[in-house]
Amino acid sequence: MPTGIVGEFLDLKAETDADVLAMQCGDFYEFFADDAELVADELDLTVSQKSSHGSSYPMAGVPLTELTPYVKALVERGYRVAVADQYETADGHAREITRVVTPGTLLETADDDARYLAAIVRDGGRAGGTTGAAGEAAGSDDAGGPYGLALADVTTGRFLVTEVDDTSDLRAELYRFDPAEVLPGPRVRNDDALLGAVREDLSGSLSVFDAEAFAPGRASHAVREQFGRETADSVGIDSDLALRAAGAVLGYVEETGAGVLASMTRLTAYGDGDHVELDATTQRNLELTATMRGDRDGSLFETLDHTVSAAGGRLLREWLTRPRRDRGTLDQRLDAVEALASAALARDRLRETLGDAYDLERLAARTTSGSAGARELLSVRDTLALVPAMVDAVEGTALADSPVAAVLRDLDRDRARELHTELADALADDPPKTKTQGGLLRTGYDDELDELIASHEEAVEWLDTLAEREKRQYGLNHVTVDRNKTDGYYIQVGKSVADQVPEHYREIKTLKNSKRFVTEELEEREREVLRLEEARGELEYELFEELRERVADDAELLQDVGRVVAELDALASLATHAAGNDWTRPELTEERRLDVDAGRHPVVERTTDFVPNDLRLDDERGFLIVTGPNMSGKSTYMRQAALIQLLAQAGSFVPARAATVGIVDGIYTRVGALDELAQGRSTFMVEMQELSNILHSATADSLVILDEVGRGTATYDGISIAWAATEYLHNEVRARTLFATHYHELTTLADHLPRVANVHVAVDERDGDVTFLRTVRDGPTNRSYGVHVADLAGVPAPVVGRADEVLDRLREEKAIEAKGGSRGGGDDGDGGTGDGSGGAGTKQVVFDLSSGSFAGGNGGAGSEPGRAARSSENGSEPAGSAAEGTEASESNDSDERTAVPDDDRLDPETAAVIEELRGVDLAETAPVELISRVNEWQDRIGGDSV
Repeated sequence: MPTGIVGEFLDLKAETDADVLAMQCGDFYEFFADDAELVADELDLTVSQKSSHGSSYPMAGVPLTELTPYVKALVERGYRVAVADQYETADGHAREITRVVTPGTLLETADDDARYLAAIVRDGGRAGGTTGAAGEAAGSDDAGGPYGLALADVTTGRFLVTEVDDTSDLRAELYRFDPAEVLPGPRVRNDDALLGAVREDLSGSLSVFDAEAFAPGRASHAVREQFGRETADSVGIDSDLALRAAGAVLGYVEETGAGVLASMTRLTAYGDGDHVELDATTQRNLELTATMRGDRDGSLFETLDHTVSAAGGRLLREWLTRPRRDRGTLDQRLDAVEALASAALARDRLRETLGDAYDLERLAARTTSGSAGARELLSVRDTLALVPAMVDAVEGTALADSPVAAVLRDLDRDRARELHTELADALADDPPKTKTQGGLLRTGYDDELDELIASHEEAVEWLDTLAEREKRQYGLNHVTVDRNKTDGYYIQVGKSVADQVPEHYREIKTLKNSKRFVTEELEEREREVLRLEEARGELEYELFEELRERVADDAELLQDVGRVVAELDALASLATHAAGNDWTRPELTEERRLDVDAGRHPVVERTTDFVPNDLRLDDERGFLIVTGPNMSGKSTYMRQAALIQLLAQAGSFVPARAATVGIVDGIYTRVGALDELAQGRSTFMVEMQELSNILHSATADSLVILDEVGRGTATYDGISIAWAATEYLHNEVRARTLFATHYHELTTLADHLPRVANVHVAVDERDGDVTFLRTVRDGPTNRSYGVHVADLAGVPAPVVGRADEVLDRLREEKAIEAKGGSRGGGDDGDGGTGDGSGGAGTKQVVFDLSSGSFAGGNGGAGSEPGRAARSSENGSEPAGSAAEGTEASESNDSDERTAVPDDDRLDPETAAVIEELRGVDLAETAPVELISRVNEWQDRIGGDSV
């Protein structure tokens, strides 16, 4: 077992569950053994060896003043880093772990985005179970909610709590806030399915924390101690689960030693009643903060982000990911945006002022943690100095009577001015980076410090003029006075005159061209300077800490000013974009409607010559079936509808000539799907799960966007699901819905369901040339133009040409020749078999859509093809009408169909089936029932004969 410094390191490492330990050893933080090799690999440090008790251990280190960037780099790569600091004792010195830095408690981050630490608690008091932490640990692992959720941003002190109903809502909130670290409660950490879903949605880490921290009694006590005994009731938190999650976060922050509890001054409850429901799928599909590829560029946030401050960017992102339902709040934001958009000069002046602001919310956390240096306090001083300038930019302008002025109204300007004055009087203009070398504070701030500074300067002046005095007094040349760590202060004389120095000079070192000497007076003056420097450093640091503590006491004021900066900046950003892009103020209403005149997609319009389109959704026309070719703009049209709705409820202007927007409680989208094979889910399974969530969650006050449903399975299955989902959304949910589909059979629903209407993306087809007009018009389309899209995508010409031929024959329900290759048997004109048995030739068949196979004879042009089902892909008649078709027959020399024989020429069973078929009312028969009956009829008359 190693002893000495390595042994102490390993003992301390055993006390923590951190991945890495940095231990202070004098002026360095050292890493030993496996930790040294890890940080060397991650951070490119040099590894040396440290001997201990006959063994050698890897060692790596960083200077005391440079630990922060190394810790930051390790934590951002997912490591938990413990820091052990050195302190003096009667026997010398000792070391103890003072902090564990984790992804959720990292203060020193250059990223402007919020950095949340989250805790999740699931109810442990189910029937037959127990309550509390022990109950959680022992409870069943059944899925579902409710869940308590707490989110704290340690860099700003923001603290949010809520309770959500189920796993879907929980995932939506986690996706929205994207916490850097998640603390799952005991029952949550035992739910592998939920943890897998959390890992799938988030880039942050999961950390196991003491189960007792989630216990009701301990957690509630922590919340009361932090925020006050009555706070939970006063802010409307009636969820024990939410309070337990909050208590766990507070316990974790305290245990890791982040030192930021004092910056957490407000506990905020939020819930579904305040905000628009946006599940994780919708947030991804609408590309609110990142594109589907994960890039920020091209997202809605990047498009609207004209903020000039870090806090403003964070708030704007929050507004876009958490739209509001409160009409009063939205009208106030829209009033402010309208005022800023129309007052360009005042807006520009305000933005110029805000651009000089530092991130006060984060600086407040740094001051309360004790990690803020003089330069951070200077940033506080300089930002507080902007408060009068912000007021001046509003008062006396067109903004004075707008809600913009109201943002500033509740700010404690007097206290902000007092704190600014105190900091301005205290801090030096250019303080050093270190806190103990002096030079942090101004002369005149403290009388005792001024006396020490004066004495120190007098002593230093004596030393600075010593060389000149020695030259004059003793007639010496080449004399200098200097100082280093080894020799202290010394008099250096050139060798040529070294034998002329007076007797009281005492030689301490001989160099190549000079000698160094000291005198008793010089040594005494040196001791005085060192004493004064030490006294000045200690007193100045003590005064600085007192100043920092006074600033920390005003952390709430700093947060208030920071929030004012953020709100003004976010509003000005929305106004800047609206003014520069011809956006309009939406008219908000409580009616169930979305009426858009010449609407545009807020992101796409920046990169293309965009074609605006109208949209009308209301109680009479509440479900639009959108048809049209691929790549024609259907998805863009539907997404822009959802984004206009979202922007209006974020308090923003919208890209349209005019818009009347009814408040919704949720926006739900299903737009495409990717295989998630790692989670054992196929494309179709993902699609169905997303559809299921919408059908369960949406209400009559929701907006639903469906871009294809049922495409991941067989055609008849897909049509049936899409048909049934349409009926359910129309009849039961009654949500405002846009449904894009290639199942043209669904367009017939507009004739039978009163709120369903058809719209399509127009196409101009002339002389075989197809142009997508990107204009949405009423009514259904008649074709999908899939072959044309294949041509545009660069599919080889022979394939496109052959596809056109096949499509024409399918439309005409004629036989299709399955063309063979030339392997093994030549071709029809060269001795091939022509029977499709492996040689060349063709085989005439008809593709049966219902069975998914080719039906017909055994070979050659004389085979008897089966009947072709009409394709839902080519815009022909609905699938249901295929049952009314006739059995086809082909002669050896003609592709023309013959008529179906009269009933008296058929066997009795076939005649009975045809009679039943004639009596079917397609409009009143559900697709699933119709398919079942067709299968029955096929069985009765010989399987594939129909």
